[in-house]
Amino acid sequence: MNNKQKIVVIGAGPVGSLAALYAANRGDAVEIYELRSDLRDPSTTPLNFTKSINLALSERGINAMRHAGQPKLIDHVMGATIPMRGRMIHGRRANGDLYEESQDYDVHGRCILAIDRGGLNKRLLDILEEMPNVTFFFNHKLTGADFRRNKAWFEVRDSTERQGQRAREIEVDFDLMIGADGAHSAVRYHMMKYTRMDYQQVYIDTLWCEFQIPPKTISTTTDLKSRFLISPNHLHIWPGREFMFIAIPSDDGSFTCTLFAPAALYEHLESDPTGALIPPFFDKHFPGVTSLIPPADLIAAFRRNPHLPLISIKCKPYHYGSSAVIVGDAAHAMVPFYGQGMNAGLEDVRILFDIIDKHARMDELSTGAVASASRERALAEYTAVRVPDAHAINDLALQNYVEMRASVLSPAYKLRKFLEEAVSKYLPSLGWQTKYARVSFGNERYSDVMARSEYQGRVLMRGFVSLMGLPFLAGGVFLVLRYRRTMDVGLRAALGSVDSMIELIAMKA
Repeated sequence: MNNKQKIVVIGAGPVGSLAALYAANRGDAVEIYELRSDLRDPSTTPLNFTKSINLALSERGINAMRHAGQPKLIDHVMGATIPMRGRMIHGRRANGDLYEESQDYDVHGRCILAIDRGGLNKRLLDILEEMPNVTFFFNHKLTGADFRRNKAWFEVRDSTERQGQRAREIEVDFDLMIGADGAHSAVRYHMMKYTRMDYQQVYIDTLWCEFQIPPKTISTTTDLKSRFLISPNHLHIWPGREFMFIAIPSDDGSFTCTLFAPAALYEHLESDPTGALIPPFFDKHFPGVTSLIPPADLIAAFRRNPHLPLISIKCKPYHYGSSAVIVGDAAHAMVPFYGQGMNAGLEDVRILFDIIDKHARMDELSTGAVASASRERALAEYTAVRVPDAHAINDLALQNYVEMRASVLSPAYKLRKFLEEAVSKYLPSLGWQTKYARVSFGNERYSDVMARSEYQGRVLMRGFVSLMGLPFLAGGVFLVLRYRRTMDVGLRAALGSVDSMIELIAMKA
């Protein structure tokens, strides 16, 4: 775009902050509106009223930040992460012994990174605050928008307001509004009044509650592992078929843990207000956890922390004209089982601005090009490109819940993973990778990942069936040949008998 534009970003989380950074680096005037107080303030209450689950950062998110024009951002982010090379599966053997089984994510040794959401968010906001063309507006709630006239209205909730006093309202003009305001997006809600948006919202029959494994006694050594009670370089899973317990490392030596289970199970555990049902449940289904989290702390966390639902949202289009676009959870909220929610949102930002830049360059060759016309074409292309990919990762995230809580114990799952990794390692020219590797360690389109994985699955199945059938085929060929040899011997004997009878008859004649 040749002319300076006013970009309004709704939502100051990691995705909204990165979108503001991309826009600000292009010279636009950027205003960021956030419903909550400054997210860097420890007293700010998160929207879900609990500390957010530690995030898994992978290549897509890193790549999006790599292209944000802030090299120090990547250096800071990478320095505040913990590499997780795979899953650590916990269980109990038939003889009662506890075991741990490591399942690496990638045969080539690549890792995903555990990162604190608040730390990442703070770094992005600090960078934005230093930019002269960026302005923050905290405690501003979007209450209305006219996307034809490019106007928006906000309620301003000042801390000085008396209780019960009506919040004042302001009007804001903009050229483009970017909605990065989460699963219950106000921007998406107001966009629905202007475009025929298909919308699907599904709550899966799973609730989640947060727990914490404490760090070891504070050590004076710099050794990372000395801070942790269990391996810091794994995502720990206690699979329970219909439910699971996971633990993700934090850099202070603790683990942020989550119980994912059906609502009926939560109701059962809640039925005793003392929490007496909780430790026996953990001992039975998640062996070893009560030695990491004292039973009293388990009960306290279960009673103190909210039991929250998981939502999956699909919609289209992601834009209206040249004036509005949604990214991140506002466009495609997903369940957290692939660790791609934030990564997909950050990738949205990169792809959106790549497409905007492409159309701006194309229009530079046209005399009298209008920025809004260029942007309208760009937003339409963004919707066309991103919708199938976002729908694909939503589906993959749902499928991965079954894999994490059940399939990781399946011989069939382990066999396919072994075969795909063996082909990837020893026959790299074939381009084979596991689905997880394609999603987490590359930037291939999600829809292409799904199609490629399905193709590889069919090829493997045919090959496996053929391999299993070889002994039967060989046995069949052997029996046929043996039968033919038997028939040949019998036929020769029979013919010999006929010849003898003919000779005998001739002699008598």
